[in-house]
Amino acid sequence: MRARVLVLASSLLLAVPLAAAAQPCTEPLTQLFERVSPAVVSIQATKINKIKPQRRFETVVGSGVIIERDGQILTNAHVVDGAASLTITLDNGNKVTGKVLGLDTVLDLALIRVESSGSLPVARLGDSASIKVGDEVVAIGNPIGLDQTMTRGIVSGLNRVLPGVSDEAMIQTDAPINPGNSGGPLVDRCGQVIGINTLISEDAQSIGFAVPINAARNVLRELRDSGRVVRPWLGLQGRAIEASLGAIVRMPITPGYLVEIVLEGSPADQAGIRGGSIAVVVQGEEYLLGGDIVTAIHGTPIRTHQDYVAKVRTLKPGQRVKIALMRDGQSREISLTVTERPRLPTDLAD
Repeated sequence: MRARVLVLASSLLLAVPLAAAAQPCTEPLTQLFERVSPAVVSIQATKINKIKPQRRFETVVGSGVIIERDGQILTNAHVVDGAASLTITLDNGNKVTGKVLGLDTVLDLALIRVESSGSLPVARLGDSASIKVGDEVVAIGNPIGLDQTMTRGIVSGLNRVLPGVSDEAMIQTDAPINPGNSGGPLVDRCGQVIGINTLISEDAQSIGFAVPINAARNVLRELRDSGRVVRPWLGLQGRAIEASLGAIVRMPITPGYLVEIVLEGSPADQAGIRGGSIAVVVQGEEYLLGGDIVTAIHGTPIRTHQDYVAKVRTLKPGQRVKIALMRDGQSREISLTVTERPRLPTDLAD
């Protein structure tokens, strides 16, 4: 359930800054909270439910963090998506109206803005590429409506990719995150925001995930300027496959990226790329066989899911690319035109 990286002129001169840089942040957590929490807000989104005629309005509560003094706030897309109105409660208790500037359903990020008569407190953004497993972190937000709550934990894992949820690498933490924390900051021991809390696992305890702040930084300009993030799209879903599987299932298999699903109307669909139709479970792993196996995209070999994702990210909407693939044991080459990724039904799913 969502809550959904100097030249040494004098050893004497260099010794002081090096020593200072090596010192860990030891500010008491009470002071860290007092310094960061004024930039954390509560968000109440009123949404119109078009499916349930007997329950027209739905209220979603989440969190956000102020990143600019002009009232720009980072939060989760799933908190504000489709909202008819946004009410933002500031740390001082004032309630103001919010407006969505941009939405990214892939990263589950949204940029909103509030109008305020005075200068607003701003959180410092850190560097998520510098964090390590074991680093102490805190989450500040509004779990189940309990405003300005801080929980404590560590970075439990890095570069977590959750198949079926997102291809974007996330930070895993054991800092308690609950519904209402969505969109709030994950903060390092120095009081800098290193992530935006986005989802928790219903199947386990103390497993939460945050969007790395560096990933958020990369899309801020697009969210601010155009309201969306433009991404290249082929319309394929699949997984890596090895030749050794062929001997087990008695089918011709070439190492590469097995196409399991081709989304209707996508560039891949229009180019005639085929998805799978035969469900097979091998050693607990489920494969949808019978589809094409992509071996290269525009000259770049594709062997893993990471290869596929990395290559597609380098493409541009409107670009014509060649896809090398294997079909029924025979090599083929297909050309298609990359398009902008649309919003998909699976975006922001629970």
